[in-house]
This record gives sequence, C-alpha cells and structure tokens, in this order.
Amino acid sequence: MKLARFCTSPTDRLKQNEIVVTQMYRASATTSASVKLNSKLSWNSLAYDSAAKLGNNWMEIQGSNNWEGLLDPLDQNLRSELLRYGQFVEATYRCFDFDPSSPTYATCKYPRNSFLTRSGIAETGYRMTKHLRATCGVHLPRWLDRAPSWMSTQSSWIGYVAVCQDKKEIARLGRRDVVIAYRGTATCLEWLENLRATLTACWPPDDVATSVHLRPSTPMVQTGFFSLYTSSTDTCPSLQEMVREEIKRVLDLYGDEPLSITITGHSLGAALATLTAYDINSTFNNAPMVTVISFGGPRVGNRSFRCQLEKSGTKILRIVNSDDLITKVPGFVIDDYDVANKQAVNVAALPSWLQKRVQNTHWVYADVGKELRLSSRDSPFLSKVNVATCHDLSTYLHLVKGFVSSTCPFKATARKLGSI
Repeated sequence: MKLARFCTSPTDRLKQNEIVVTQMYRASATTSASVKLNSKLSWNSLAYDSAAKLGNNWMEIQGSNNWEGLLDPLDQNLRSELLRYGQFVEATYRCFDFDPSSPTYATCKYPRNSFLTRSGIAETGYRMTKHLRATCGVHLPRWLDRAPSWMSTQSSWIGYVAVCQDKKEIARLGRRDVVIAYRGTATCLEWLENLRATLTACWPPDDVATSVHLRPSTPMVQTGFFSLYTSSTDTCPSLQEMVREEIKRVLDLYGDEPLSITITGHSLGAALATLTAYDINSTFNNAPMVTVISFGGPRVGNRSFRCQLEKSGTKILRIVNSDDLITKVPGFVIDDYDVANKQAVNVAALPSWLQKRVQNTHWVYADVGKELRLSSRDSPFLSKVNVATCHDLSTYLHLVKGFVSSTCPFKATARKLGSI
C-alpha cells in the first residue's frame, strides 16, 4: 500500500506493474513445469503396459459407453491408456521454452521431425504432424510497450497434433489414432485470459452475435479460454484455424479407415481440449469418434454447452484431484442431481432466494463428461500436499498409476514396496 501511495511517476508505476507481472509469470512457471515431487514419481516408475492389445474393445476404452464399469475399480487397459495420453501431455511441458531470456521463449524447442524422440518420452509409434499456437486476445495496456518483451508475448506454442503411423501400434490400438495434446498456462497473458471468467456465447456465432439478450439455451463458455482458441494476429492464425486445417487434412488421408481423435491436456490445456472437441464435432460431419482425456481441468461452459457436447457424441473423461483448487473454478456449479430429476436448478453454496438472480448472470457453469476422482491424500508418497503439487501433472499421473477403487484408493503393494 505504501508503494502505491508514493510511486506516482510513470516510471515508478511501470516498475510496479513489472513486479506484479513478474510474480505472475514465476507462479505460472512453477505450476506449469513439472514439479519434482519425488524420485518415485518419475516416468520410469509410471511406465504403462504398451503390450496391452485393445483390438475390438478400443471404442469402449475411448468412452463409447461413458466408461461404465471401467472407473471403479479402474480397468487396467484404461489405466494404461490414461498414462499413455498423459505422456503426450508431458511432452508439451518438456518441449516448451520457459526461459524468458531466451530468444526462442514461448516456442517449441524441437522441430517436428524429431519432436517426440527429443521430448524424452518412450517410443510411441506416432509422428508429430503439426505445431499448434494459441493467441491471447486481451487488449494490452500501453505501459507494456516499455516492459520486457516476454511479458507481452501474445502468441505462444501450446501443443501439437500427432498421428499414429506404426502398423504394429495401429493393430494394438484397433484403429489409427490422432492425438491433440495441450500444455497448461505458461505466459503472463495466458494468466490474464484465465482471469476472464465470465461466460460468453460460442459457436455458431451468427446465431448470437446480434442478440442483445442471450437465451438460456445458448451454449456459453469461459471468455478467456474461448479467446485463446479463436484469437489470431496478422502473422499467426488462430488455434481454431490450425486445428481445423490439420483435422481436414487427416480426414482426407485416413477417413476411410478406423480412426479416432483423442484430445488431451492439463489445466488450461484441458479446457482447450474440451473446446477443440466441441469445434471438431460442430465443424466436420464426417468426424470419427472424438474423446477428451483431461487432467486437472477448470470448468469450461454452461449447461447448454454441456448438452451440445452430449448431443454431438463427444466423450469426455475428466481426471480430477479432489484436493486441486483449479478444478473448482471458475464460477458456480449447477447441481447435477436436480437437473437429472428435472427439478429447479440449484446453485451450490447459495441460499434459495439468490439462486434465480445468479442463474441470470454469466457465472453459472456445469461440469461436463464423466469424472474419475482421485485424491492426493491417498498417496503414501505425497507427504507435502500444497496448491502446486495438487495441481501438477506428475501428481495426476502418479495417482492414476496407483488408484484402485473408491473403497481401496491406493494399491496396498505400493505402501509395502515403496514404489508404484
């Protein structure tokens, strides 16, 4: 408070703003990069069963029956697939340049032809086919013109598309799989987009652009996430354009054979994965099965958005750590029990006299898809549970590896042997 009172010159105010944004950046780097929790949480001990043959059961593993009977207890083949897709997300963090002093800051460190090999993950049988970038649509304040360039980085590498090319892996999976993988928040402007938490109407825009009063049935999503997906610059197309272009190319090449699109991401990447799935199923009439595997994702849209996702056939499995605060924001949540029983919609944690007013605001969200709920407190290795570790991707993969069921949360052998 004292600093704000006495620093009145433009130069002093610029320094104050730089300090604030620097702190935001450091926080994002801490939560986005893999936190080294324990040597036992490394990828060596998180190996999945790459020999498991899915064959004709692949659609069930991808969610054709909404994972009924596969989550509690957790099916071993599904566990292996979740860890495998988690590995694709891990690659986005390993390959992103987090160093603000680097001339290649906020880009991918490796070229397309050697990306998966140099990312350090196990042999996948996939080939990376396209780099993906996201652009922030926030209007930048004037003082950022004099701030370090990394503070105002508008477009940054957010993930990639990879297509399974290995014949043995295609045979094991039962189809050719296309993976779209996204990282979590890493840049300052991405953090600012995360804070734009009110709901905004999404596609198709022509139906809502001229409407002053949006109908309750209008699909709406978080403003910042939608901005990151649809914004562009003169030199960089939007993430939406990149995804559509690449999916069209893939469908033209492989549309006549068994095909799946699996979109996976962590944190912000989980939200973008949900938007991407919605967009693909809304854009392509011949789209194959689209599945979202999300880790530690925030809420994305309202109840109408959820209904549109369900109508489109999109399958979403949300992996949630009950101790992770990010999965509890933004906005309020609709009580699914009341919706299912066609009763009045109730907003959690609010008295009844406020509920009607809240429903008319742009703050009422709804969870989507099926949930696999885990807890950091169930692991014998996570002795220091804090906000960062609860949200870290390594924690999520560690919990998936050890989870058995709701009645037996963690493998007993893990406690005895000291490893997973």
